[in-house]
Amino acid sequence: MKRWMPAAVGLLLLLCLLPLAGVLATGGTLRPYIEFPPLTHRVVHPPFRWSLFLAGWALCVVALVSLLRVLWPRLRQADRESPPPAPAGRFPWWGFAGGVLCLASWWVAWGGPPGCESVQRHTFAPLWIGCILILNGLTQRRTGTCPLRRRPGPYLLLFPVSAVFWWFFEYLNRFTQNWHYLGVEEFSGGEYVFLASVSFATVLPAVAVMRELLLSLPRLEGTLRGLPALPVSRPKSLAWAVLVLAGVAMAGLGVYPAVLFPLVWVAPLLVAVSAQVLCGDAPLLEGPSRGDWRLAGSAALAALLCGFLWELWNWQSLARWEYSVPFVGRFRIFAMPILGYLGYLPFGLECAVLIDPVLGPVPGLRPADPEGAATEP
Repeated sequence: MKRWMPAAVGLLLLLCLLPLAGVLATGGTLRPYIEFPPLTHRVVHPPFRWSLFLAGWALCVVALVSLLRVLWPRLRQADRESPPPAPAGRFPWWGFAGGVLCLASWWVAWGGPPGCESVQRHTFAPLWIGCILILNGLTQRRTGTCPLRRRPGPYLLLFPVSAVFWWFFEYLNRFTQNWHYLGVEEFSGGEYVFLASVSFATVLPAVAVMRELLLSLPRLEGTLRGLPALPVSRPKSLAWAVLVLAGVAMAGLGVYPAVLFPLVWVAPLLVAVSAQVLCGDAPLLEGPSRGDWRLAGSAALAALLCGFLWELWNWQSLARWEYSVPFVGRFRIFAMPILGYLGYLPFGLECAVLIDPVLGPVPGLRPADPEGAATEP
């Protein structure tokens, strides 16, 4: 176990208590936040505001243009330096089986044959298990290895870890009520918790193998190797400051959930990384501090791509979730408001915080020198 993990777990448990403290401080009752089964319900949030939406969109455009200005020269250089390698193996039979399972589950989830309504509520997990097998198969074909074949025990351990991981976000959503589920009303409390846990268990394995597949692309891997460094002076002092601010903000989540709802995705990452820094082991910061953004960048992009698939397959399913987002809840891609996809970027880094200690390093990454310039393979 990494030495920072007990500290991070303790801090995250404290993070769970702080919104409750905020509710109590304002004279509220805790019953809606600790009831069982932990179902969320549709809540009417503040209405859409053009000013906030346009401000958020403008920030996204500025960030995207700035990012492209940095990435484009590196992408062209990586294109010249990294010709596509020949496949390292064949696409495995179990990858084809995953494709059949994925497509069949997708068909049933979106309608399927007559009389399959009782099955439609249970298609999320098999659909994503099929997708996970496909992604592992593609990674196996490109690199000759994949998480499922290379480290089957730790990779399978990601499934129960993932279930606990996502229940943490379900708890935070008790305060913000940004999403709620349809088609689960008939389940008992025990059935709901069990079936939801089975679905939640697929999150980390999917992001883990998606990231490894992305890192097998030479152009992307080469582009992320030599980016500008992000040095941090006095990291431990900054980590303490971040922890204090995150704690205050999370206490405020119980008081002003309609304003502070983005903290659901940002605060856990800040707390986990701060715990890593204070314990002297911050892998998510070590690479960027020397210009190597491969692990951090690929984790964020992997979650964004998985998020696109999550939202696509959820869109027309019988048992699905719907969003209720304050101020910026219009202009949806599938069921997700377009600005909501930004939450997948820090979420990918939060996934990496747990994936890396369980699964170990991604093999085959070419090293980068301390200044961030790529070394020759």
